[in-house]
Amino acid sequence: MDFRSSEPGGPSGSDLLPATAATAVKVVIVGGFGVGKTTLVGSVSEIRPLTTEETMTRAGAEVDDATGVERKTSTTVAMDFGRISISDELVLYLFGTPGQQRFWFLWNGLFEGALGAVVLVDTRRLEVSFDVIGRLEERGVPFVVAVNTFPESPSYPIDELRAALDLPDEVPIVACDARSRGASRDVLLALMRYLYTLSS
Repeated sequence: MDFRSSEPGGPSGSDLLPATAATAVKVVIVGGFGVGKTTLVGSVSEIRPLTTEETMTRAGAEVDDATGVERKTSTTVAMDFGRISISDELVLYLFGTPGQQRFWFLWNGLFEGALGAVVLVDTRRLEVSFDVIGRLEERGVPFVVAVNTFPESPSYPIDELRAALDLPDEVPIVACDARSRGASRDVLLALMRYLYTLSS
């Protein structure tokens, strides 16, 4: 199996997934408000992504905590959808969830049939990820954590991040620039490898 990559320095032969990988896999991209979920789906999708971005209103500002993302002017109100072909045998369907808790009732439908999730975090606001991770653990959904590297984000050692997020040792933590197709693709590959490890 060979990975298709449109960027130089793509995955090498040593990064191959097992030939038993599923043909189509549903993956959910989750995280707190303003961590970059829509950006990740848009950067990696091989089709024009479906988004449900709406302009943020003054009324919404009264219930959504925009601390740290004050310049954000739009938000996902239902879901983002994209697709990426990892190989001839493996296609991922990506569903991005809204970050605000008032839209979390949509999670039930979005997670139906999902094999795993990516939790996108912002080190400037780790606390917005706590409830998200807790909900995944309650549902028993396997996940990896992707640390979105905003220009002004502080950098922490992996062991400190793991402790702050109260993650088991086996849950992968990877760095990610959600604007980069290659970096976002690597996050999805990390999830696929983790899912394979859990199934073997």
